[in-house]
Amino acid sequence: MKIIDVVPWLVGSDGTGWGEYLFVEVRTDEGISGWGEITTTTPTANRGIAAMVRQVKDLLAGDDPARIEDTWHKIFRAFTYMGSRGAGTNVTSAIDIALWDIRGKVLGLPVFDLLGGRVRDHLLIYTHPNQRRFGTREGVVEEIRAIVDSGHTGIKFDPFPHQPGVALADDRYLGGGMSRAEERQAMELTALIRETAGPDVELLIDAHGRFDVPTAIRLGQALDDVGDIHWYEEPVPPESYHALQQVRERVRVPISVGERLHTRWDFVPVLEKRLADFVMPDVTWTGGISELKKIATMAEAYYVPVSPHDAAGPVNLVAGGHVMATVPNFYRIESSRHDLSSYNQFLTTPLDNSGGLLRLPPGPGLGLDFDTDHMRANARDGFHG
Repeated sequence: MKIIDVVPWLVGSDGTGWGEYLFVEVRTDEGISGWGEITTTTPTANRGIAAMVRQVKDLLAGDDPARIEDTWHKIFRAFTYMGSRGAGTNVTSAIDIALWDIRGKVLGLPVFDLLGGRVRDHLLIYTHPNQRRFGTREGVVEEIRAIVDSGHTGIKFDPFPHQPGVALADDRYLGGGMSRAEERQAMELTALIRETAGPDVELLIDAHGRFDVPTAIRLGQALDDVGDIHWYEEPVPPESYHALQQVRERVRVPISVGERLHTRWDFVPVLEKRLADFVMPDVTWTGGISELKKIATMAEAYYVPVSPHDAAGPVNLVAGGHVMATVPNFYRIESSRHDLSSYNQFLTTPLDNSGGLLRLPPGPGLGLDFDTDHMRANARDGFHG
């Protein structure tokens, strides 16, 4: 079997989730395809990565898709002189996931069986509320109650005020500060969500890497005063481990980082310097299934739980899920909403997250069956099969 094509699919949404998604299909000469995903947070980044994916076709054409580790290094090192982290690692991730999908389909086995087999049957989820409904107290209560009533026991949200009309993931770091009035709003929202969710739901706070060191410390201490917060995510931008260490030393609420770290090498100082209580690599950004498994094993040696980041599409969720089914130090896996319609719009068979648990789809490889007619009809800018 040989690789004959690598195809980026940039696909518009039906109105749920992100505005568009970037999937990658690796095709072989025996008619078996594997699927990966990269979906980033901006249209600019999506188009840039899609163009890079097209260039990888010539690098991989004729290669054996079973040589997953060898291919990982081939792609990763191809980007060394432009910086192997970031965009290069995104491309590596998508193709690595697709190759595991192909290997599972060829052998008739799910990916988790290729990684050593399950240590758990189902995966505990944490999910997000739709914060566009947070304009009133009633809207907050209704949204949080719907999540709790669906059986989910972990909720993540960003309580900190953002620029009007700017998406959370697109907010720029400039000064890194926050006013006392905005801080008060954030703590009042957090207290309301805790009151509504009840004592048995774990609340996770996402700062989206927006704050300077003194602001991150002040907000972390305020969160501790609110009480019973399970983690404080990305309190400072990801570029400085020193800034993270300063925050870590001054707040008691547990710290989580990792969605913007790439490969095992970026996680080494986090673990060695004890900078976080949880790590949250994104399988579509950090290096794929191969790399997520390695990072999880590294973290296991430090008894640090792993909780894969996922704010994208179905490959992100399911690929991370296959790895987490095989590792002991799993906390929860992320989903963008408790209603998985943003994932299911691309699939012929919907995913099952009933009761706040992800049940991996049956079938070989990832177990996903894409509705390519729907995807082709919603493709953007000529990026499709």
